Amino acid sequence: MNLETLNFGAILAAAGSAFLVGGLWYSPLLFGPAWIRANGFTGSPPTAGARTFVITFALSLLMAFNLAMFLNDPKTTAAWGAAAGFLAGFGWVAMGIGIVSLFEQRPWSYVFVNGGYLTVAMVLMGLILGAWR
Repeated sequence: MNLETLNFGAILAAAGSAFLVGGLWYSPLLFGPAWIRANGFTGSPPTAGARTFVITFALSLLMAFNLAMFLNDPKTTAAWGAAAGFLAGFGWVAMGIGIVSLFEQRPWSYVFVNGGYLTVAMVLMGLILGAWR
């Protein structure tokens, strides 16, 4: 575990990218309406205050740091970073959401929207971390 070889600028950028992708992903332009239906919200979804956004960014930062530790090798490339992001996002996170969703009796659209976001976010994080060595 060599923290000296981590690029903290890349980690910050990767966390920011997940935050920005989330804003677009859950907007009315993309999957916001599907997310609202999948959660069974009636009317407008609950609003998120500043505290939610601060905690969300902190959690994104922890995700980016964790992925950076996995990719902390001088041979890491943008392609491998993106592939590792996909493997983590789809193989671990989205499948985990799927498992929990089965027990919570959530619709498949819930899994697709939330698992899809986290997969795309992790791919972009890995791409940034792999490219910006």
